[in-house]
Amino acid sequence: MGADSLAGLLQSIRSCTACAQHLPLGPRPIVQAAASAAILIIGQAPGTAVHASGIPWDDPSGDRLREWTGLDRTTFYDPAKVALMPMGFCYPGRIPGGGDAPPRPECAPLWHAPLRAELGAVRLTLLVGLYAQVTYAPGPKSTLTERVRAGGAGDRIALPHPSWRSTGWMRRNPWFEADVLPRLRGRIGEAMRSPAEPGS
Repeated sequence: MGADSLAGLLQSIRSCTACAQHLPLGPRPIVQAAASAAILIIGQAPGTAVHASGIPWDDPSGDRLREWTGLDRTTFYDPAKVALMPMGFCYPGRIPGGGDAPPRPECAPLWHAPLRAELGAVRLTLLVGLYAQVTYAPGPKSTLTERVRAGGAGDRIALPHPSWRSTGWMRRNPWFEADVLPRLRGRIGEAMRSPAEPGS
């Protein structure tokens, strides 16, 4: 592992066309990573704004996520500190009559393991949304609310997706702002202050 291998991997991810025929706006894989990143955020999939800009979490959901984490934009977009890896790297389109489609199923099996192998300094992983939680924190907690309230396990913290829909969810679950967010910010600060050495 090293800078050259990670750079090559990121180039391969950004050039991926594995599911191009299923993508209404075409492939534009979105990812951010460096070997020294202490925080890994695993989200869902880019929306149309992120597809247009090519910048991960460059939308109102990203603003809310940064508010939750206490990370400013400079820190959030510093790949040496924060890695951003969605479950699906490209905008997946929409469900007829509904919201965005689920992340494409090809992405995680194809790219997650090799990318995570290059991120040896990660001390804390944020699982944003149920797709990431089912994949990376399987267990008896079946609903997103139960998973978030349980707090995650070890170096993984479960969070709801920070879309506009989370406003109502937060009103119904005031413990999230009162208990989970202060704990989340504390864990992030701890991870950022004491990064592990890559490969440790």
